[in-house]
Amino acid sequence: MYQYDAYDHRLVRERVAQFRGQVVRRLKGDLTEEEFRPLRLMNGLYLQLHAYMLRVAVPYGTLSSEQLRMLARIARKYDKGYGHFTTRQNIQYNWLNLEDVPDLLADLASVEMHAIQTSGNCIRNVTADQYAGVSADEIEDPRIYAEIIRQWSTLHPEFSFLPRKFKIAVTGAPKDRAAVRVHDIGLQMRRNEKGEAGFEVLVGGGLGRTPIIAKTIRPFLPKRDLLSYLEAILRVYNQLGRRDNLHKARIKILVQSVGAERFTEMVEAEWQHLRDGALELPAETIAHIRAFFAAPAYETLEAKVPAFEAKRFEDRVFSEWCRTNLAPHKVPGYAIVNISLKATGEAPGDASAEQMETVADLAERHSFGELRVTHAQNLVLPHVKLADVFAVWQALAAAGLASANIGLITDTITCPGLDYCNLANARSIPVAQQISERFEALERQHDIGDLKIKISGCINACGHHHVGHIGLLGVDKKGEEFYQITLGGDAEEKASIGDIVGPAFAREKAVDAVETIVETYLARRQNGERFLDTYRRLGLAPFKEQLYDAR
Repeated sequence: MYQYDAYDHRLVRERVAQFRGQVVRRLKGDLTEEEFRPLRLMNGLYLQLHAYMLRVAVPYGTLSSEQLRMLARIARKYDKGYGHFTTRQNIQYNWLNLEDVPDLLADLASVEMHAIQTSGNCIRNVTADQYAGVSADEIEDPRIYAEIIRQWSTLHPEFSFLPRKFKIAVTGAPKDRAAVRVHDIGLQMRRNEKGEAGFEVLVGGGLGRTPIIAKTIRPFLPKRDLLSYLEAILRVYNQLGRRDNLHKARIKILVQSVGAERFTEMVEAEWQHLRDGALELPAETIAHIRAFFAAPAYETLEAKVPAFEAKRFEDRVFSEWCRTNLAPHKVPGYAIVNISLKATGEAPGDASAEQMETVADLAERHSFGELRVTHAQNLVLPHVKLADVFAVWQALAAAGLASANIGLITDTITCPGLDYCNLANARSIPVAQQISERFEALERQHDIGDLKIKISGCINACGHHHVGHIGLLGVDKKGEEFYQITLGGDAEEKASIGDIVGPAFAREKAVDAVETIVETYLARRQNGERFLDTYRRLGLAPFKEQLYDAR
């Protein structure tokens, strides 16, 4: 993984010292909250319902065991003993005292981490496929280019005060595990007719108040032109993006208002002034960054491991966990281990300090000291020998981290909602907990199959409800919590925005409504098809009919 150079260390140390001074001035009353607000936001610090919340950057979702141990220490020292992993591959701490934050940031800096640009109208944490570098289907490791973008965009003087927040995702595989179509810019690696690797460039995706799927503005961009083309996009947006209306300030609104064809023309015209210039990426620069992501020292192993297969045969619980939580690795004899943070009755995405330390220890012993954070608020050990998987599972089970539900109905994506966020209209976490309890039986989960539920506590859509197979949006009706349901959303290659079913359901009826949807699907599916396939074949009508008849 990437290691800081002298410039990185100096930049982060100076930002910590600068923010320490700003905090002192705020505590003394020399800065008002309004004056302090833009300063803290550029350092990832929010003021929420009950306390300050800090969002820590995990660039492209990659962590070392040392870094995760520090995150655990921070949870124990400054928070209430846990952290919350987010859909942007970050971690958040929700119960901080302002006077402690500079020391917290200094602790982060000691392990090459920070919270810079995790908030504010700037280019946020660049995200990537959680299986980067280990997936057999990828063209190249997308983290190389995510790191290049991170270095280019950090404190970029031209793009530090954009019309609105800006999010970039990169994937190196045909299978989209990075949700590139719902980002301001999505980059999906492709090969051209000559077999050369480059990027399909998608622009104008996003959720929130106006959910939109990104448009392809360039089917193939050579790697050397990556930064110059991104700069052209950002310049057009910076010049023409709406600064007079918060709700119309995202690039998706600009693309929608002028049309994708006209927007592409403007970007291409701007690019003519930038291409083949100082921003061109030399092969040597790409190679330099690629060296940080060189494959670890894998052993030469057999693809079939008798001891592993025997354990799967002998232990039914272990076998069920392998069925959902293991993914194929590009190297024979290894597996990708997915760790669910969705135990029954727990807050999705939360991990205690003790659990983080367990995962850090497992990464150090079994995964070359490396792990990943996923968009679905889970963790990944990317390099585990098949011979070690049983021991890893046993350790995870002892820590309460062995839920066998990756990709199933209880693997919900959930924002913090009204339990923490002052923007929320309704609680998300209790609904997710009730769903996990209602569908706890693993046999039933497997019968339902691939079904993604996503829950947001407000229209800002931090829980990505618009692209859930089943999406729930919390709304307020005269002080009462209700949930609007959408169906048929998807964030992968055939991305789609879910259809609104109809009137919202009261909080006490929301989980019953989800069950009605599931039972309607099970009664009408054909040949074992997935929920999403059944919905796309039948449309909204049969689900709507059953939902409102059930009321």
